[in-house]
Amino acid sequence: MRHWIRVFVAAVGVALLMCPGPRGLHAQVRLAEVLPGGETTPGRPEVDLLLVLAVDISRSVDEKKFRLQRDGYASAISNPRVIAAIRSGLIGRIAISLIEWSGVSEQAIVADWTAVGTADEALALAARIRGAPRAFMGRTAIGSAIEFAILQLPRSPWRADRHLIDISGDGTSNSGVDLLEARQLALSQRVTINGLAILSEVPLAFNPLHTHPPGGLLAYYENNVIGGPNSFALAAETHEAFGTMILAKLIKEIARAD
Repeated sequence: MRHWIRVFVAAVGVALLMCPGPRGLHAQVRLAEVLPGGETTPGRPEVDLLLVLAVDISRSVDEKKFRLQRDGYASAISNPRVIAAIRSGLIGRIAISLIEWSGVSEQAIVADWTAVGTADEALALAARIRGAPRAFMGRTAIGSAIEFAILQLPRSPWRADRHLIDISGDGTSNSGVDLLEARQLALSQRVTINGLAILSEVPLAFNPLHTHPPGGLLAYYENNVIGGPNSFALAAETHEAFGTMILAKLIKEIARAD
């Protein structure tokens, strides 16, 4: 009987993957919710944290800003202070997946799940991040990005008690599934969401409220994006300051909370 149940679940999963648009993606997240990774991949080694880095590459992110983001993540991941934060955990290893996103159906895995506990492992992951091509330049679907990030967690070859999605972006959500609903879905699965708002000096010409919403982009992230135990949002004053802030952010969120 258990064999036939697994066959049925697999068939449902294939059917959901064929569904286009945000509704199909939302259905996949619901499937992930009832299929814990421990059932599908027994005996997975344990790490201190499963961390999904979800990076905005929408059309407000020009090529210079895109490269600053990529280099910022690669440099931060391989920074000795981040390695020290990782090594300070109970196990001394975390698993990282980096995805990039823009519009409703535009999400890509740049670096799939990788365990990091040494400088050499971090440098290898950083090289993969720097070398990957850019996939999208569409609208800004933060809710869809969160749902896609949730889907990555059961795929991890490693398991952890802490599951974290780290969203960075330079504008408000203007496409895709409802952001608050996606956030609530993450919280219902005990996934914490942290945010890094990348501030722009000049409002976006064709849509100034996208980069400069009432109250500011940091407040928007605090009110609409982040959630879960010890969640927080930081602001990078410009894309040039992104690398410094993502370094500080990774150190803070990797360090195990008491």
